[in-house]
Amino acid sequence: MSQSGAGIDLDKSLGYLLKEASSALRAAMEEVLRPLGMTVTHYSCLELLAQRPGLSNSELARGAFVTRQSMNVLLQALERDGYVTRPTEAPVGKALPARLTPRGRRSLEKATVAVRSVEVRMLSGMSETEQAGAFRILQSMIHSLREGSDGA
Repeated sequence: MSQSGAGIDLDKSLGYLLKEASSALRAAMEEVLRPLGMTVTHYSCLELLAQRPGLSNSELARGAFVTRQSMNVLLQALERDGYVTRPTEAPVGKALPARLTPRGRRSLEKATVAVRSVEVRMLSGMSETEQAGAFRILQSMIHSLREGSDGA
């Protein structure tokens, strides 16, 4: 509830509801990834590398919604633990393109099953038509927000 018209009525704010959904999704993902020794950021990094091998630290950071510094720390740990490999010298510029190792792929396969179970649970109360509609609406919101920030 808002007080005397000041502020945003959180009970009716779509932005607040989206943030709450995002928080609930992240918590559910962390819960299923924890037994696998992973975090959401760890999983996101492996998933991005599986789909786009050779991404740089900066590209991975953008894709996982973390800082370059955080991603660099994670990549160093993943490399040390044998989940990813990077060249010792940059083939071009300063970027060290990362790639999954066989161990990284095996770990990702288990994590993908766990994360998919969360998504299935999240969507379980929706028909396929409702899911498709929600997908289109969310894409439209993202587009509107990004388009609006171009002129800022």
